[in-house]
Amino acid sequence: MTARATDARRAAVLGSPIDHSLSPVLHRAAYEELGLTHWSYDRFDVDEAALPGFVAELGPEWAGLSLTMPLKRAVIPLLDEVSETAASVEAVNTLVFTEDGRRVGDNTDIPGMVAALREHGIEQVDSAAILGAGATASSALAALARVCTGEVVVYVRSGARAAEMRQWGERLDVEVRTEDWSDAAEALHRPLVIATTPAGTTDALAATVPERPTTLFDVLYEPWPTELAARWSMFGGAVVSGLDLLVHQAVLQVEQMTGCARAPLAAMRKAGEHALAAR
Repeated sequence: MTARATDARRAAVLGSPIDHSLSPVLHRAAYEELGLTHWSYDRFDVDEAALPGFVAELGPEWAGLSLTMPLKRAVIPLLDEVSETAASVEAVNTLVFTEDGRRVGDNTDIPGMVAALREHGIEQVDSAAILGAGATASSALAALARVCTGEVVVYVRSGARAAEMRQWGERLDVEVRTEDWSDAAEALHRPLVIATTPAGTTDALAATVPERPTTLFDVLYEPWPTELAARWSMFGGAVVSGLDLLVHQAVLQVEQMTGCARAPLAAMRKAGEHALAAR
């Protein structure tokens, strides 16, 4: 069903902490561009313990929820249906309430990553590297299942994380090899490097960027650019940012929640850029 401007509907992003989230900026920009003047999008600090009660109390005016850490797995038992994409990584970042009251979960991070790469001309690579093995790394691996035709090398700090990433590789049908973080500089020579680590983690690698780097996808958007991304750009390499990912996954969320066929990517990105500049 396509949304109408006169329908008073609500959506929000949940997580803990949540004050940093750019999702309200992006979704509200989309509503304005689409003429959905009666739609609102808020943020709520909700942890795993409070999530069931929060969802249970939502009324029929609610169209959907965006979910960030630590709720992407915690929400799954509350759903009536989970998409194949979300099930593949056991992580839901999008909850849509259907007209008949069902709760449907999806993961827009994975197709969002693929869309961000394609926007930068990356349709297919024959090998790739992932820096880190946290929650975002599994989504990156799922995205690479659609983009990478060969080996994915994951650089990790612990044996337990290495084993987890190899298991994800088997589950996603991706050829995964793990290496110790001490050898992470080797990753920078791959056709595509996806950095999934927290701020500051890859700073030491900036000095080892090769003279002719290829493509770096750094999932961070604040602070930006990271030292690695700045050095990569300086040497002429292509850089895909965390804001690219955030906007593309939000576009898919807006389309699912509102029923509009095409969310306004450019307006959403511009709003995100202005919000980050203001910080």
